[in-house]
Amino acid sequence: MSSIDIAVILIFTLLVFVCGLSFAKSGKNMKSFFAAGGALPWWMSGLSLFMSFFSAGTFVVWGSIAYSSGWVAVTIQWTMCIAGLIIGFVIAPKWQKTKALTAAEFITDRLGYNTQKIYTYLFLLISVFTTGAFLYPVAKIVEVSTGIPISASIVFLGVLILIYTAVGGLWAVIVTDVLQFVVLTAAVLIVVPLSFDKIGGIDNFIAKAPDNFFNFTNTEYSWEFMVTFGLYNLFFIAGNWAYIQRYTSVATPRDAKKVGWLFGGLYTISPLIWMLPPMIYKVLNPDLGGLADEGAYLLMCKEVLPIGMLGLMLGGMIFATSSSVNTTLNISAGVLANDVYKHFYPETSGDKLVKVGRMATIGLGLITIVVALLVPYMGGIVEVVMSLAAITGGAMFLPPLVALFSKYQTGKSVLVVTIVSLVINSFFKFVMPSMFEYSLNRAMEMTAGVGIPMLLLFIFEVYLRTRKSDTSQYASYLKIVDSKAPQDAKESEGGNKKGGRVIGIGVASTGLLIVIISMLEGNPTLLVTGMGALVLILGSYIIFKNSKKDINVS
Repeated sequence: MSSIDIAVILIFTLLVFVCGLSFAKSGKNMKSFFAAGGALPWWMSGLSLFMSFFSAGTFVVWGSIAYSSGWVAVTIQWTMCIAGLIIGFVIAPKWQKTKALTAAEFITDRLGYNTQKIYTYLFLLISVFTTGAFLYPVAKIVEVSTGIPISASIVFLGVLILIYTAVGGLWAVIVTDVLQFVVLTAAVLIVVPLSFDKIGGIDNFIAKAPDNFFNFTNTEYSWEFMVTFGLYNLFFIAGNWAYIQRYTSVATPRDAKKVGWLFGGLYTISPLIWMLPPMIYKVLNPDLGGLADEGAYLLMCKEVLPIGMLGLMLGGMIFATSSSVNTTLNISAGVLANDVYKHFYPETSGDKLVKVGRMATIGLGLITIVVALLVPYMGGIVEVVMSLAAITGGAMFLPPLVALFSKYQTGKSVLVVTIVSLVINSFFKFVMPSMFEYSLNRAMEMTAGVGIPMLLLFIFEVYLRTRKSDTSQYASYLKIVDSKAPQDAKESEGGNKKGGRVIGIGVASTGLLIVIISMLEGNPTLLVTGMGALVLILGSYIIFKNSKKDINVS
């Protein structure tokens, strides 16, 4: 990697860091720090949801599968599109109507504090492994492109992420997410045509691709896997505490619907574009083996991107993949402050709770760094991500989600389903292979992970309805919701204007950087300059739209 690329990475890192820190004074209370004021524009929340979910696996996990298995990686991601559309129509508006700051607050309101306490401990334990699994791909990208040891990258990037997340709260997460979306979309629209040109065009790509490279499924990722993984994605995107935050942080149920629809729409189109670079690299270099295919995406970018653009692409990948880390850190810290600390110290002021949240962010971030360092000893990132999905996805997120709609489910019923499902899935994954020398394949593992909690919840629902069980807990929950003040969107408009301006400044600055890069000797100036100009114009428009009328909020 050239010194110019390294300089671009440092400039982009500084830009992201400054954008995140610009919200240091915005976290005056819990709602502003952990919900960005509670009335986020739906498009900001939707793009942040997309980047938080998209970035964790696209470059390393799905990129690895795209290199080794081809079109299968696109099929896998289309299940996320279907999930997003269903969430937009049915589930997201339901979450917004709970008026809860966090999913843990909803569980307290709906199922009681004792139930919430157990879920909180489980969520925090699992989230530590989740954020560790998300931080590892970031460092992997740096290692592949620069040669910096992965352990050093994990420590440096982990500290950087936890600093701006602890300082800026949810606004820092939202703004950097939207910035990454624009940057990476521009970058991949440069990478794809250059990649096709590298191997002699689309026809040559199709002709030289391995047999069955364009099949929708294969032996490991069968149609059975796709169906069950689609259900898992539905439960995960609808019920993961970090993603629920995106539905509850907008002003109205209709805005929450738009968040889900935007997510689904982007996952309809983006896999068709984003999976092409590692697929093309399979034709260019078919000999990657072992865990080396985890770096296929970056290796393709290194082959075709001009001086400077590789650095920008790498910087975008780093912070986009980091999006999943800062999202989970923010909501986990919010749970610790709002639903754990506040329970024991109910008279704590808003300022003090924000300080507790910041300290929790730092503590959880340090634990995340340790877990990320251990990922290579757990079988690699694909194994870790898929195993976490199978074991915890349905068990953790489906029971509270069902309680959102069913008036019969109770704290006891959802806890029984969660704990029994976690125990059975863990037995299949860890105990059965060593005791009986038999392990489930990927499809069976995912089917068990999703099917067991679904079956148990169905049994409970039928039993409770047949017995006409007491629904007073649900009636009490409705009274709690009615007693909460509705969100006044005007209270958050000033913050939204500032957020829009910061996004615009970041996007415009990136566009200017791309234009400067295009002027370097030897670059394909027409393609790069044109893309830079478009990004610069977009950023300028966003600044203009959010500067026309400033709202003073007392």
